[in-house]
Amino acid sequence: MSLTLDSSLEEALGAASAKTLDRAFGMKTVGDLLAHYPRRYADPGELTPIRDLPIGETVTIVAEVLSSSFRRMRNRPGAMVDVVIGDGVGRMSLTFFAKNVGAAEWRSKDLAVGRRGVFSGKVGEFNGMTQFAHPEYELFDDEDAARRRADARAAVPIPIYPATSAIQTWQIARLVGRVLDDLSSVPDPLTPEIRTREELLTAREALEAIHRPRSRNEIDPAVRTLRMHEALTLQTALLQQRDAVRALAATSRPAAPGGLLERFDAALPYTLTPDQQTVGAQIADDLVGSWPMNRLVQGEVGSGKTLVALRAMLQVAESGGQAALIAPTEVLAAQHLRSITKMLGPQLAPLLMPTLLTGQMPAADRRKAALRVASGQALIVVGTHALLGEKTTFADLGLVVVDEQHRFGVEQREALRAKGSSPHALVLTATPIPRTVAMTVFGDLDTSVIRTMPAGRAGIESYVAPLAEHPGWFNRVWERAAEEIAQGRQVFAVCAAIDTAAKTAESGEQALLAPEGGKGPRWGVVQLDEALATHPTLGGLRRAVLHGKMPSEEKDAVMQAFARGEIDLLLATTVIEVGVDVPNASTMIVLDADRFGVSQLHQLRGRVGRGGVPGLCLLVTEAEAGSVARERVDAVAATLDGFALAEVDLELRGEGDVLGAAQAGVRSSLKLLRVVKDAALITRARELAEDILAADPELAAHPGLREAIGRRVTDEDRAALAKN
Repeated sequence: MSLTLDSSLEEALGAASAKTLDRAFGMKTVGDLLAHYPRRYADPGELTPIRDLPIGETVTIVAEVLSSSFRRMRNRPGAMVDVVIGDGVGRMSLTFFAKNVGAAEWRSKDLAVGRRGVFSGKVGEFNGMTQFAHPEYELFDDEDAARRRADARAAVPIPIYPATSAIQTWQIARLVGRVLDDLSSVPDPLTPEIRTREELLTAREALEAIHRPRSRNEIDPAVRTLRMHEALTLQTALLQQRDAVRALAATSRPAAPGGLLERFDAALPYTLTPDQQTVGAQIADDLVGSWPMNRLVQGEVGSGKTLVALRAMLQVAESGGQAALIAPTEVLAAQHLRSITKMLGPQLAPLLMPTLLTGQMPAADRRKAALRVASGQALIVVGTHALLGEKTTFADLGLVVVDEQHRFGVEQREALRAKGSSPHALVLTATPIPRTVAMTVFGDLDTSVIRTMPAGRAGIESYVAPLAEHPGWFNRVWERAAEEIAQGRQVFAVCAAIDTAAKTAESGEQALLAPEGGKGPRWGVVQLDEALATHPTLGGLRRAVLHGKMPSEEKDAVMQAFARGEIDLLLATTVIEVGVDVPNASTMIVLDADRFGVSQLHQLRGRVGRGGVPGLCLLVTEAEAGSVARERVDAVAATLDGFALAEVDLELRGEGDVLGAAQAGVRSSLKLLRVVKDAALITRARELAEDILAADPELAAHPGLREAIGRRVTDEDRAALAKN
């Protein structure tokens, strides 16, 4: 049988194995299976440290049998096999139950003293000893094991694959081997010239070496080759996407002398920052270009991205074009509408009629808003995913603005663009992105950065409240909050959950990070509200709760009341992470701060210190000093530079995928890239992709690369990239 990467797994391995792989990993084709790379390699001559095994986790180890016996059960039929395995330092027990004595005797003989093998199971504990109950295992061939012990340097590495309870690592290895044996030629994304120049393997050689290495020396060249394949495939696809947009004809949207934009600028009570002026000029040029603008604007929290976007909306509106701003939450969409209306002022707002359109609006209000949009009466439209609905139509959509792109997939951005005739697109993010990540995630966009902050900001001081070392500081945190409120200021307190008793997290929010102990967060909004109700000072103050499971109208009402100064202390989840602007809010308290990522903490901190009131951020954590979780919190407290924190975040996450391969439900072919380790490789892949497309836009001379793009870079891949 001759297989290709596109052959079905049912054809290659039979219906039963194909079904198991599909259920476990969503695999459909031979290419999917061969892109399921080993996560590490074991050597029979190197035993796994048993004393370091984490209780409760499923692990795969290499060990040696130290003792093996079986005994009849006393009170029921069958027998039990007791085995002890070790690594020369520690030991653990294996327990098997058999229905009859014969089966137990066979198992005990199979696991004879001195034999080595790969053992996989969930780590437990019994009578003070680490234990596997009914583990899966595969023993090494005795002659082979002896040879390997005699010459450990010649040991053939054993691939350890990401596995499940339904299919073990060695079963995956066997299936991979069967497929490789029957695989015909493999299309190569790299030409022989590039391969030679970059000192890389052929695609077939790389697949063989990563799955069936004859020595450890073969693994690194294979990994480097496959990483280049992934990087080049993605970079070429992103550049093709960019070029496809540039091939479209755009409606020129020039600003007119004395027009809306000029009137708006003249009424501004402050001067634009240098970065706002620079980025504004880039956008103004894009809007009169021959192809649609496709620009990403990165800017720190509070750097004035919304103002830059509004100026673009005004320029588009001068020719009758509409601008649609899509935001990730109802709260943020409503906040944007109020902010835009306020900035426009009483003279310009009636001319542009900013209109809100969200899914949770009352039906009558939504119909009224949709009519304004469809008729072209509303020149600025702000909304959530409701803007993507089939029933939402525009008279002349000239500009799409996507706020917080990491919350949206590329396909959602393009779905909104499809509602106009090649409209311009402006993507905003307050999440600072390292250069290589921007190149990889937003490689189809031109990029601008706003670093300078508007004048008049009082700044923010950040402190860690380390409860592991200083439990008494918890009370001081709330005393400090009371002091701020006594001065007429307002306080945010953010929790990592809604209700810890019900184990309710924020739906749709970024997944909370699990601490080292594996326990859930201590504080939910519900629990904090109950605790503060009896606080001697804060208990009598105006307090409110805000989280994502509340009705939209209620969320908006709470946020508006807080903005008007009618609430002293707002207890919230990360629903207030982005876009909420309350200049009188001085203090941000984050409980279980180690449950949040670096960028999330930085975003939350950016909610305070936005006016003339000095900002204070208190990061409350029980994480032990020296832990990775604590390092994240300490890093945020140490600097206000979001771009520096983005680099720190990458370093702390270490092996985090560009694509986030751990995201459930996303079957991505981009398995190996690491944005820290592979920064130079990603940059090189970008250069190669640019050269290839400049000389061969249709990839006629690069059929392997063309096939790889078609097979491996899907909308799901790009959407997952955008959400990281």
